[in-house]
Amino acid sequence: MINDIQKDAQTRMHKSVESLRHDLTKLRTGRASTALVDSLKVNYYGSDVPLSQVANVAIADARTLTITPWEKNMVQAVEKAIFASDLGLTPNTAGQIIRIILPPLTEERRKELSKHVSHEGENAKVAIRNIRRDAIQHVKELLKSKQITEDEERKAEDDIQKLTDRFVKDVDGVVKAKEDELMAV
Repeated sequence: MINDIQKDAQTRMHKSVESLRHDLTKLRTGRASTALVDSLKVNYYGSDVPLSQVANVAIADARTLTITPWEKNMVQAVEKAIFASDLGLTPNTAGQIIRIILPPLTEERRKELSKHVSHEGENAKVAIRNIRRDAIQHVKELLKSKQITEDEERKAEDDIQKLTDRFVKDVDGVVKAKEDELMAV
């Protein structure tokens, strides 16, 4: 029973760290990344579909993304989706190829993004601590129903705390790596 609680907590904490990693890939750094436009939805014959389903997205160089729609009439729809997004990017169209040139980040914008990364990291830590609280609550319920002893409860709480510390350290590592990537010129 205790092992199940710990495994569940570990799985959920791991998902929190992976969710943070996934969310941070969408942040714009100094380099072009296809992850920037992954979340864009394009109007495709009346329904919104992900950009990757209507076009090929590639990195032309360190600061340029190229988007090649598979159908000629989708060029305007893709441009419209880029303009409507909160990315603040301007597409340049040459025939069927849409180029997005990423301007270099200003120092002020880098610091702003760094604060956002820290905030997201803090949210992930809060989620991990909430998972710890839930797991410890389950262990206390087992003690209350006399399914485990007090010694087993104490050991389980220590193990859950060690697990929490490990995942909080992972979050700190992810945040530090992203901040370093943002501040690199």
